[in-house]
Amino acid sequence: MFTKIASVTLLAVVGLAGAAEAREQIRIVGSSTVFPFATTVAERFGRNTEFKTPVVESTGSGGGLKLFCAGLGEGHPDITNASRRIKKSEFDNCGANGITVVEVKIGFDGIVLASDNAGPDFALTKQQIFQALAKQVPVDGQLVDNPYRLWSDIDPALPAIKIEVLGPPPTSGTRDAFVELAMEGGAKSFEMLSALAKSDKDAFKAAAHTIREDDAFIPAGENDNLIVKKLQANPDAIGIFGFSFLDNNADVLKGATVEGIEPTFENIAAGDYGVSRSLYFYVKKEHVAVIPGITEYVGEFTSEQAWGEDGYLVDKGLIPLTEEERDAVAAGAGALAPLAM
Repeated sequence: MFTKIASVTLLAVVGLAGAAEAREQIRIVGSSTVFPFATTVAERFGRNTEFKTPVVESTGSGGGLKLFCAGLGEGHPDITNASRRIKKSEFDNCGANGITVVEVKIGFDGIVLASDNAGPDFALTKQQIFQALAKQVPVDGQLVDNPYRLWSDIDPALPAIKIEVLGPPPTSGTRDAFVELAMEGGAKSFEMLSALAKSDKDAFKAAAHTIREDDAFIPAGENDNLIVKKLQANPDAIGIFGFSFLDNNADVLKGATVEGIEPTFENIAAGDYGVSRSLYFYVKKEHVAVIPGITEYVGEFTSEQAWGEDGYLVDKGLIPLTEEERDAVAAGAGALAPLAM
């Protein structure tokens, strides 16, 4: 139930007519990677229950959490999707605005580097990914502005074509996870940067996370479907996005191997593919008593028919949690257990 403060806040938003005129549709924002999963659940939920179909927007993980944590009331979203875990600073911002956060971990996803089927094959290492995309790279023992223009400048075994990577913007959880999993791993393969990671973590993070700003890396927004279309138009380019988009566009796209491992469902589920992460959504507990259908939506998302090993979300590319973990997460979500950080 709402606290007295939260109830007053919502009533102020919905007007003098009171809670009876509160918004009747769940509003969901956040990650472009989780977007197709949330949209599929929302559509089924709208068809099969008495509740209206939730409105789902793709704003990026960071953008979604900013909207979610901004406050209570019908003008603020009820749920936000995230392709990374909520940060402590975001969690604290939610708390400062009277929001009790419920975390629901939904499964796993791989971050892929993919290109058009008509383009060249790419077999990359994390070191090569870092060399292609970092703003500064080690050359002769010094960090210098990235001199690499062609993939073959990095390694003659790579295609002799221009480095052109379409990637997510800074607000994206996919970008956050990519720099932590791929860029940091590549940076640590250099002795000087590995030593820096031990002696000055902030300096290392700046070196490992800062992506070049020339035309070798092109921020392509939060619309992963648009990246797919751009890759079809330019077979030499590479796109960065979640495995589900590769899986759903396998007729036109192919994924690069990373450290010799293909980005497949089986390899991600087994933990063999080295650029993978957990996916989440977050529920605003104070809205449950006022916005109809939130509890039921969470129940649908965490049902075996949705996120189970044979569920309809697996057909969309979601890598499921283990049965034991699904049971634990579903129990916590059903109880609306508050997140503690």
